[in-house]
Amino acid sequence: MVWLYFVIFLGACLAAGATGAIFPPGPWYRSLDKPRWTPPNWLFPVAWTTIYICMAAAGARAAISGQGTLALVLWSLQIALNGLWTPVFFGLRNIRGGMLVLSLLWLSVAVTMLALWQADWIAGLLFLPYLGWVSVAGALNLSVLRRNPETAANPPKLER
Repeated sequence: MVWLYFVIFLGACLAAGATGAIFPPGPWYRSLDKPRWTPPNWLFPVAWTTIYICMAAAGARAAISGQGTLALVLWSLQIALNGLWTPVFFGLRNIRGGMLVLSLLWLSVAVTMLALWQADWIAGLLFLPYLGWVSVAGALNLSVLRRNPETAANPPKLER
């Protein structure tokens, strides 16, 4: 039974992750001024694959715990925000909007982790890498926002 839940949660993660294929970074992102500590491009798919597996396992564990109702509601909120960031930041090229979504995502991941911890401590533990990665992403988004004030204030028009 846990495997069925795992597959369902993994499907939700992959749907959120598919936004990266729909809205890839492209030349616009490459042209932005980014800090030296920006993770290398190869790390993003490795990190997200690992995180999505952990997220799916956490969701499945909470689902079978019998005490995870709040955690599952919050899990749904955070995956929706997870799927929203890429279209806002890369699709709309809206650095400020991306920062807003990422701030809400960070908060939702932290609260979800706490709720998961109460339902099943291993599920909560499985969200720690996610919170860490979203923290790095938030710092990176903020740095890009500060380093590119003109682009942040006037997002470039999308080509048709």
